[in-house]
Amino acid sequence: MALFSNEDYFRYREALKKERLPAAFVDLDAFDANVDYVASTQRATGKSIRVGTKSMRCAELTKRVFRRGGPAYRGILGFTVEEAAFLADKGFDDIIVAYPSVQPSDVEALVKLTRAKKLVAIMVDAEEHLDILSAAGKKARVRLRACMEVDMAYRPLGTPVHLGLRRSPVRTVAQALHLARAAKKYEWVKIDSVMGYEGHIAGSNDDIPDAGLKNALMRAIKKASVRELTARRDDIVDALRAEGLELRLVNGGGSGSLMSSGNDPRLTEVTAGSAFYCSGLFHHFKEVHFRPSAFFAVQVVRVPAPGMVTCMGGGYVASGAMGPDKLPLPVLPTGLRLLPLEAAGEVQTPLALPADCPPLAHGAPVVFQHAKAGELCERFNELLLVQGGRVVGRAKTYRGEGRAFL
Repeated sequence: MALFSNEDYFRYREALKKERLPAAFVDLDAFDANVDYVASTQRATGKSIRVGTKSMRCAELTKRVFRRGGPAYRGILGFTVEEAAFLADKGFDDIIVAYPSVQPSDVEALVKLTRAKKLVAIMVDAEEHLDILSAAGKKARVRLRACMEVDMAYRPLGTPVHLGLRRSPVRTVAQALHLARAAKKYEWVKIDSVMGYEGHIAGSNDDIPDAGLKNALMRAIKKASVRELTARRDDIVDALRAEGLELRLVNGGGSGSLMSSGNDPRLTEVTAGSAFYCSGLFHHFKEVHFRPSAFFAVQVVRVPAPGMVTCMGGGYVASGAMGPDKLPLPVLPTGLRLLPLEAAGEVQTPLALPADCPPLAHGAPVVFQHAKAGELCERFNELLLVQGGRVVGRAKTYRGEGRAFL
């Protein structure tokens, strides 16, 4: 089934007709459908879903996930300690900071959150992390919480090939036990949770249209990797528990791996973030299907040649290894194409039109999706909330609240 139709374009055009462009907006019907769908993926597993706020960056919409999703959703996977403090001030709790930090201001903020009885843990993967955290905890007389991250990348057949993210150096049972045993000598920090994030599965499309061979290869790699990482993660969790580590939770997965992660018996929860916006990189998965809900619109300002228009702005390129998949994706009207020699620019973006394109007059909106979910919010102060062909509200992004955490 097609993700977009020109009926969507006409509906969004009507909603945006009085709005200044460029503008970012969220289709609440699609957003809510994604919240419901993600919850349904874990209904039979009994696992709760932690909300990945790096992919949201909007407190109001994060609250909407919890309101609509109810008990299926529990806790936040954030990306900085400053963000955790910001969200705690807004009433959120049970936060895991997914990336380590040892700078004094972050450690001080973690101490303040812990002293305020907020349930916050920060990622660790080295004894140096524990040493710094424990020293701060000792000085403040509070015991800090830490979450051990285990590397879930795939290294087939013991080769140097590394398929996955470069995150934690903790990969084996022996390495996890070494860190857990080292933690015992630190009185003021406690490892109370484990995360094993299979990013190479959660973020890699495997059902791309007209890419049958590539899809088959990707699915085969994913299947082999899931088999290997599940066994290894489970062995690590079992060994840590046998060592006497009391684990409050075991976290894994991401939006693209909800099904396979949900089947891991040792995980107590999975994480979802990009699923709610379904940005450009999350359109084509075999096992999960989300509805695109977050967009931005720019205005047509030129007609440089027949069959072309040029829009003002639009060059919101995603982070990561550079390639065409990191460019913003023109989605409405359907069939638009970026030009290979100009692509999406800071001040202008030309587009080639399909033969059946609806008329695009000067000032008409063209709708794009950012390749990544949360990064869209770093470009806009607010998200227009669209429902039933009209703007029904506005939600401030982190940027709109005057905050930039990275």
